[in-house]
Amino acid sequence: MKIMKARSRPTKKASSDWFTGTVWQDPIVEAPGPARVRVLSVAFEPGARTAWHTHPLGQTLHVVSGVGLVGLRGQQPRLIQTGDTVWIPPSEEHWHGATASNSMVHIAIQEALDGHVADWLEKVSDEDYSLSAD
Repeated sequence: MKIMKARSRPTKKASSDWFTGTVWQDPIVEAPGPARVRVLSVAFEPGARTAWHTHPLGQTLHVVSGVGLVGLRGQQPRLIQTGDTVWIPPSEEHWHGATASNSMVHIAIQEALDGHVADWLEKVSDEDYSLSAD
């Protein structure tokens, strides 16, 4: 057993290579092999969002607070809010983030395949983001 103290895992600002707007990440666990689970708490300021991406083994999002969006390629983004859980199957192109007027915090759970958890694609355009029902 290992107890990871909160102060040993500092909050970091998410990379502008893969995120639009201000996004903060707090690591929860990156389990050592043979386990594969990776878990983060991700806080999106209003208007902030991920780039398009996929996960080799899928991803689960659980909204802890606020109101957000999750988008699939070719579809209108869907509203998610506190208490909602979203399962995104392996290799499905998607994005997620806050609405234009609300912040959103979610727990992101994914597994690594050979140490790899995500394939990052292009940023979500303002046009695709504005298709939301915010």
